[in-house]
Amino acid sequence: MSERRAGRRRKLVVGNWKMNGNRAANAALLGALKAAAPFAAGVAVCAPTPYLGEVQAALQGSGIAWGAQDCSSHASGAFTGEVAATMLAEFGCRFVIVGHSERRAMHRESDRLVAEKAQQALAGGLTPIVCVGETLAEREANRTDAIVGRQLAAVTDLLGAGIENTVLAY
Repeated sequence: MSERRAGRRRKLVVGNWKMNGNRAANAALLGALKAAAPFAAGVAVCAPTPYLGEVQAALQGSGIAWGAQDCSSHASGAFTGEVAATMLAEFGCRFVIVGHSERRAMHRESDRLVAEKAQQALAGGLTPIVCVGETLAEREANRTDAIVGRQLAAVTDLLGAGIENTVLAY
């Protein structure tokens, strides 16, 4: 992954905690990351939503960015369990992952839904990390180009020039 920095791309390494961690383990991990800085690439962690306040407190001013693992395709409303991009921004999130393969597979998230989430992330002041990729079966069937092309087209069609402010992850 990379991020735009002064007109050129800078390498970006993002750790996705998935549904792992607890307060003690998180504090130890964040402490170790801070102790290892500075890094040759940009570094960020995308933590589970319940821990974002603690991540913000631990990483504030460290040069290590943080983000969330998903956001809603809606700005607000009666969407129980969803988290708006603007809510994530209140925790100082810089990034949000959308379209992760697990969400595409387990939650049946469509290419259009992923694009809408990326659009909400941008509108909320976040940089979306749009995940693209094929399944093993699709790769073995030599469908990688078609699958990834379709996923990218959905995002670029909806975002237009906003794609410049998006990180793509394969």
